[in-house]
Amino acid sequence: MDLATLTYETGDRVARITLNRPERGNGITPRMPAEIAACVERANLDPEVHVIALAGNGTGFCGGYDLVASAEGDMSGLEGVEAPPGSPIDPATIGANHAPGSNWDPVTDFQFMWRNVRGFMSLFHSEKPVVCKVHGYCVAGGTDMALCSDLLVIASDAKIGYPPARVWGSPTTALWAARVGAMRAKRLLLTGDSLTGEQAVEWGLATEAAPAGDLDARFERLLGRVARMPINQLVMMKMLVNQSLYAQGLHQTQLLGTFFDGIARHTEEGHAFVRRAAEGGFKEAVRERDEPFGDFGMEGFGL
Repeated sequence: MDLATLTYETGDRVARITLNRPERGNGITPRMPAEIAACVERANLDPEVHVIALAGNGTGFCGGYDLVASAEGDMSGLEGVEAPPGSPIDPATIGANHAPGSNWDPVTDFQFMWRNVRGFMSLFHSEKPVVCKVHGYCVAGGTDMALCSDLLVIASDAKIGYPPARVWGSPTTALWAARVGAMRAKRLLLTGDSLTGEQAVEWGLATEAAPAGDLDARFERLLGRVARMPINQLVMMKMLVNQSLYAQGLHQTQLLGTFFDGIARHTEEGHAFVRRAAEGGFKEAVRERDEPFGDFGMEGFGL
């Protein structure tokens, strides 16, 4: 496959999908969810693959959407996906629909974001299980991929959370309550606070945590145990557990979360965030958002 945002390789019953934009913190572009879905399908059809491993190159798993382009008003970073001119995923359409003061079309916004959700959810819908490894940071849209995975092994000192809950975002895949329950999901989303890897395990967000130096070994150990299972058993066991979340209305919640994400980017506060990013840069706008909470970047996070 012609992959621009990740790598794909197989061996020893494992298909490895690795986010590969380390110079941008593995920031999500419209092409990344589409490439994830294509790789998941390839792994599901490969009779030699029993389990999918998801990880990220560089200093962290994923810092969320690569929003420098859209927040600062430059849509060039959204290119790379074939689309008819004027379609919901045409960078020109996205840019015009995000300009403060524009006549925002929420349905066009939804059509754009829903394709990303479908790409992330290919991990959840995958017949074969997906085991995710998180090191460094997994924030904002990066959590969509991690939480769509079936099992999550995380470094004890990693940072995981959804800071855009403070302004300019809503979790589109909406899996927080399914992982940690309603009360703890509210504790995180009503503050935008993040957890350490160790806390993520205590809260039920992750499967297991390990010191950074032991993370790879723990991840490979779990992958090896899953890979020993027959494919037919893996498919049935995952399908059985997933039914409970389908029955709880996950699809409907994700529809709402995706529409809310568009609304959050077009509130008065959301437009102010965009204007500040255009003036001082996206990183400065994020700093001003997060510093009052004491957790900008990798400093001061954890409850």
